[in-house]
Amino acid sequence: MSKEAPVSDRLTNDMPYFSVRDIHAYYGESYIVQGVSFDINEKEILALLGRNGAGKTSTLRAIARAATPEIRGGEVYLQGQSIHKMRDFEAARAGIQLVPEDRAIIPGLTVEENLVLAQIEEPKGWPIEQIYSHFPRLAERRRQNGITLSGGEQQMLAVARALVRGIKLLLLDEPYEGLAPTIVHEIELILLEIKSLGYTSIIVEQNAVAALKLADRALILDTGVVVYDGLAQEVLENEELRHEYLAI
Repeated sequence: MSKEAPVSDRLTNDMPYFSVRDIHAYYGESYIVQGVSFDINEKEILALLGRNGAGKTSTLRAIARAATPEIRGGEVYLQGQSIHKMRDFEAARAGIQLVPEDRAIIPGLTVEENLVLAQIEEPKGWPIEQIYSHFPRLAERRRQNGITLSGGEQQMLAVARALVRGIKLLLLDEPYEGLAPTIVHEIELILLEIKSLGYTSIIVEQNAVAALKLADRALILDTGVVVYDGLAQEVLENEELRHEYLAI
């Protein structure tokens, strides 16, 4: 019989699918994330935006319980389960999967070996043949060394590896970085398909317009503080807001 989480570590059923409450994070004495709070409903895509240095990636890493930045306060809940007391590997087992900007493809391993290793680590997600049915390009390159793939293919592999591990919340840090517009569109289609299958995502992206067109909602940070939390479409339509906080 599974052990039930303590009442203090659970939220009521009417709470959001994912909730961040008053997160504070530091690099040394630099105060990077200053009391960030927001909620996400199931199956939503949230665009986490802001200028360089606004605290976007730091917030994403704090959610994933990464070793840096140092988290000095706040709470994180996924489906009512307390995440903020976990380490990164425990949060990953709970279903929070971070796809970092560098994609973290393991050198020396083929596409399939990268997927198999992820399956061994966290065997709760998609079987590899299901991955190949959704990512035919990876199926074609299953014997190819993962780090020799194109940037777009590496991004596909990084997302596929998260699906193999098993996800409840997908965190993507700069998924369009360095990709040609046609490849960005391919990644967008993959993320929309993942959403249609019932998954929830947060995207940190410098290509704010592309992220806003994909997302349901937007959260804008400025020097570690939330300055906007609302519909993505409203940001697209608000020229003053885009100019002040996104420089577009």
